[in-house]
Amino acid sequence: MSLCIAGLVSTGASTASAQQVQVTGPLAGAPAVHHMRIYREHRLMLVPHVGITLRDPWQRSLMVGGQLHFHFTDWLGIGLWGSYGGVNFHTDLTDQVIDAGMTSGPNRLSLPSRAGFGNQLAQTTWAAGPQLNFVPLRGKLALFQKLFVDTDFYLQAGVVFLGIQERANFNPGSDCGGTPDEISACYLDSQSARSNRVTVRPSFGTGLNMYFNSFLGMQIEWRGWPVAINESGTDEGGPNGKFPDGSIDKHDRIGRLHHMVSLGFILFLPTAQKVTD
Repeated sequence: MSLCIAGLVSTGASTASAQQVQVTGPLAGAPAVHHMRIYREHRLMLVPHVGITLRDPWQRSLMVGGQLHFHFTDWLGIGLWGSYGGVNFHTDLTDQVIDAGMTSGPNRLSLPSRAGFGNQLAQTTWAAGPQLNFVPLRGKLALFQKLFVDTDFYLQAGVVFLGIQERANFNPGSDCGGTPDEISACYLDSQSARSNRVTVRPSFGTGLNMYFNSFLGMQIEWRGWPVAINESGTDEGGPNGKFPDGSIDKHDRIGRLHHMVSLGFILFLPTAQKVTD
């Protein structure tokens, strides 16, 4: 009796596991989506944009540039981007230093004069690099609960070449000499002396593309990159952790994640898009 029961249970289990849900009728073999608009595949995507850096302690930069992308499929592609930062805006913290900062013996190197503090601040003058684009999600976005636009969410990663302008290296012990007035003038001159360098860092970001028709749209994007810069132009450290070390140089750079958000206008070429069956 026990063998018969076991055999019945075993037969029932194997029969249940072999059952499959079969789609019949007009939906049998039909694709998941009909008449889907393919915006990216095998098309050039041009995106002039304007952006601004965020979470900067001393000054923010207005960045103007553009992007060029080509997608092998609707969800994977490559691109190039670049931005130039020609306009800067002081933060409230910088204005407070300019209005109320005090120069004394211990901080003379970091703040030769409060009026010239803005001249010693670092900035990213330009940024450019290649990237890989991945589009995991797409759908529709409702604007004002009336206008619906095709939208996709994308991720991008690559490297970025950064043009950085900082306060020039300065060592009062070797760079200044003469009378007290000449030494004081030397400190003041160092405040506006600039140096330029190029560094390569990883870059990553995310954004939304909204499509108004087959070849025009709008892009909202966040992009970030980690880099060390002496943003304040002050004596922040030295070799072997010595602080202060009495000079302005590479040891004063502090690393953090830099942010930029941008708004772009999308133009596709060719202008005609592919539509699935």
